[in-house]
Amino acid sequence: MRVHRVFLEDLEIGERTLSGTEAHHLAQVLRVRPGTKVKVFDGSGLEAAGEVREVDDMSVTLYLDSPKSSDVEAALKLTLAVPLLKGDKFSEVVRRGTELGAVRFVPVLTARCDVKVLSENKLTRYRRVAKEAAKQSGRSVVPEVEGLSKLSKLDLGSLTLVAHPLASATLQEVISSNDASGVEEVMLITGPEGGLSEGEVESLVERGAKGVTLGARILRAETAPIALTAALLLPDAL
Repeated sequence: MRVHRVFLEDLEIGERTLSGTEAHHLAQVLRVRPGTKVKVFDGSGLEAAGEVREVDDMSVTLYLDSPKSSDVEAALKLTLAVPLLKGDKFSEVVRRGTELGAVRFVPVLTARCDVKVLSENKLTRYRRVAKEAAKQSGRSVVPEVEGLSKLSKLDLGSLTLVAHPLASATLQEVISSNDASGVEEVMLITGPEGGLSEGEVESLVERGAKGVTLGARILRAETAPIALTAALLLPDAL
């Protein structure tokens, strides 16, 4: 039997009463009853087994066991820095990237990106998508979705990869190099429709980023970050 997952900050043993959207989902959508087993996570890596004690229209009371650290997260902490994309494509990057194990998303402003403004409503929605995807995929961490950042101001990590069709090194070559040995955090930068400009790529490389090729085929702007995320994180499950 599938165990329903519940998001709740500040986990601790004992009774906790839920209200708002989490309670509504349990009571009105899933129609849980007293005695139903649930799995509760706090979005930062802790989980607790729980049991429904009381249900009404506005609230659900749970009893939680002692919280424990989860073992479902990937060992590599991956940040995706991706330009805002037209339509709903950026939210799909957040959704799929969360499912695969990314821990942070940074929307970036580049020379060729079509969308140059990130409203508070959009940012709130992207964060909600990340939380929903974490719950659905069984993760214990809800990835952070940051506000819009200029590519030139981006704080590069100890190992930053920039996807570019003219790069000569493959992802495997970069990851297996001595420079990447023991690295626990990686930032991956991909371009918008039309790609990053040569100047942008050169500037990133000068700042320490390493270019990686996407192979012989041309990937769409919303496909590239997900394909590379899968290549980096799925081996964790093998």
